Amino acid sequence: MNVKPDFSKGINHAQTAPAFLSVWDMHAYYGESYIVQGISFNVHEGEILALLGRNGAGKTSTLRSIARIGDPQVTHGEIWLDHQPLHKMASHEASQAGLGLVPEDRRIIPGLTVEENLKLAQIAPPIGWSIERLYDLFPRLGERRTQEGTTLSGGEQQMLAIARALARDIKVLLLDEPYEGLAPVIVDEIEKTLGIIKEQGITTVIVEQNAVRALQLADRAVILDTGGIVFDGTASEVLENAELRAEYLAI
Repeated sequence: MNVKPDFSKGINHAQTAPAFLSVWDMHAYYGESYIVQGISFNVHEGEILALLGRNGAGKTSTLRSIARIGDPQVTHGEIWLDHQPLHKMASHEASQAGLGLVPEDRRIIPGLTVEENLKLAQIAPPIGWSIERLYDLFPRLGERRTQEGTTLSGGEQQMLAIARALARDIKVLLLDEPYEGLAPVIVDEIEKTLGIIKEQGITTVIVEQNAVRALQLADRAVILDTGGIVFDGTASEVLENAELRAEYLAI
């Protein structure tokens, strides 16, 4: 179902790539454990992709591998973002290329206010996302701009983590379990914001245990099982296929 982009002539030839973010034949390990087992998928610009599967299927490992985080170790494969070879980059270089990872634990910096967290992440000068524009997107953060970030509620910390990623003027947003532990009303608010972010042309890959909510938000879905892809198609196909959901998502 996935077709490998032809990058045989080098990075300039990447202009023929069929997708904005392309992962091809990626393999990754935690020590001796073979976690990501040769997966390939494409994400088009402005698309929301739900990366789903049971616990231990390799979802978070896939996000971390794309973001070039040191663990797991990617041993083979190619990752391209907007004609740039992420597989040849360190994590800070992938970030500079336009990749933003919001991890499950959010990583709010202790001792810094909301605004200080944002300013620390922001490129200078900001191209697309000024501090005030981020406050327009997340009014709660504007109201709490002088409050220490780690004292915010869980939902507000998630908003801050997303805003901090946007402050770097990213092209792709990687979200790891953004709804974890949040009340449904807060999930509604974050989903509405993700819809606005999509309208701005930002591509999003979301890993989420609440698969139904993720599928209702997403354009497409990739389902992992024991480190490999078992489904790559539209989100609506998964929502309409009870057998597929029961077998691989337990819903």
